[in-house]
Amino acid sequence: MLDKTDRLSAGATLVETVMGAIVARIDSRTLTPGAKLPSIRALAASMDVSKSTVVEAYDRLIAAGTIVSRRGSGFFVAGTTRPLSLAAIGPQLDRAVDPLWLTRQSLQAGPTVLKPGSGWLPSSLMPDAAVQKALRQMAREHASARVHYDTPLGFAPLRQQLAWRLGERGVTAGADQIMLTDSASHALDLLCRFLVEPGDTVLVDDPCYFNYHALLRAHRLRVVGVPFTRDGPDVEAFGRALLDHKPRFYLTNSGLHNPTGASLSPATAHRVLKLAEHHGTIVIEDDIFADFEEEPSPRLAGFDGLDRVIQVGSFSKTMSAAIRCGYIAVRSDWLEPLVDLKLAMTLGNGHLAAVLMHRLLTDGTYHRHMDGLRAKLAAAMGETLRRVRALGLTPFIEPKAGVFLWASLPNGLNAADIARYALARDVIFAPGDVFSVSDASRSYLRFNVANCAHPRIFEVLDEAMRQQ
Repeated sequence: MLDKTDRLSAGATLVETVMGAIVARIDSRTLTPGAKLPSIRALAASMDVSKSTVVEAYDRLIAAGTIVSRRGSGFFVAGTTRPLSLAAIGPQLDRAVDPLWLTRQSLQAGPTVLKPGSGWLPSSLMPDAAVQKALRQMAREHASARVHYDTPLGFAPLRQQLAWRLGERGVTAGADQIMLTDSASHALDLLCRFLVEPGDTVLVDDPCYFNYHALLRAHRLRVVGVPFTRDGPDVEAFGRALLDHKPRFYLTNSGLHNPTGASLSPATAHRVLKLAEHHGTIVIEDDIFADFEEEPSPRLAGFDGLDRVIQVGSFSKTMSAAIRCGYIAVRSDWLEPLVDLKLAMTLGNGHLAAVLMHRLLTDGTYHRHMDGLRAKLAAAMGETLRRVRALGLTPFIEPKAGVFLWASLPNGLNAADIARYALARDVIFAPGDVFSVSDASRSYLRFNVANCAHPRIFEVLDEAMRQQ
């Protein structure tokens, strides 16, 4: 049933508000072709408008071909199913602070646009010369890596290397428990298809990586947020959410959490796993930032032994976003159906990327690159902390490592307003609203410290704060 919470724009007329609410439900597939709409009387009551307003709204929608009227039966959604519109699902944010808009803008922005809100490293910090060298070597070798599909699980030498690397972080997994994917996002998409049905409930951290929201909405899932603290999820709130919502899984970053930069404490990890076991809930641990850490923090998959926890990761954030190579580490009895699902969707993962990544891992390139990168990021983190504090922002924590700093604006300023002001001046910030399923992060900004060297970023931020 539509109600007064469906009002989409403060500047719209009442008729436009009613029309917009119906169209949004159709675009999000909440109302499908042939679905019956509320009667004029019922819709007027639920949206707190007059019956004449609903009559005019229905008349306009009929004229536009969006709905049809059947004498004696009522009003129905017309036509065939519309293409899914993610923007129509979930909270109606200003498009300038929408998660998908933020991703698009960051990806297509020109070289003069500054991107302190982006989620990836600048090209200058990537080992491009080493990648070029590896590609030249591969070009001279046998053609199988360049022209053939990969095996169902993925390139075995890379899986063996990944098993060894997971073991260094306390996660016991054999190569036969690891399946390669094209990215961590690809891995999460497969797991959604594997574990849930449309309408199921899942838990995420609040705040969490904004693309989780978009991905989970694309799978037509109900998303519930759990407040995130400096030690991990709020355990009491996590327990209540498990009891109240009976989620199919909980999705989180244990190490160097995005966006807060926090890492899970051992005590919190233990309590989370005990609760998940008691309620029969699966945990998906996105460990994409693991290699930024100097010393590994606790991992849920390490404590659990891949019984109830599934771990995913990739090299997009550390090595190259263009080398699409990720993985899923999972209990053995779930691997074969996951392989079948991957083959049905893509006929496998990128073999060329897997062979290239294996070479970079085993010839020492990756190790040398990460040693230097961690030192550069530590210096960038210190400088960014100094600059945000000088402007009166308060960091959520001082991250031990990684690329993200989560900081609140002074005096309760709205980060979305700051982002809109900065956007007009070619600076892309990441406001807290896009990371949160509640309104708890509206005064926060996420800074990518690797992209915060230019002084104009903080000049524009200072201007924007003064304007509010």
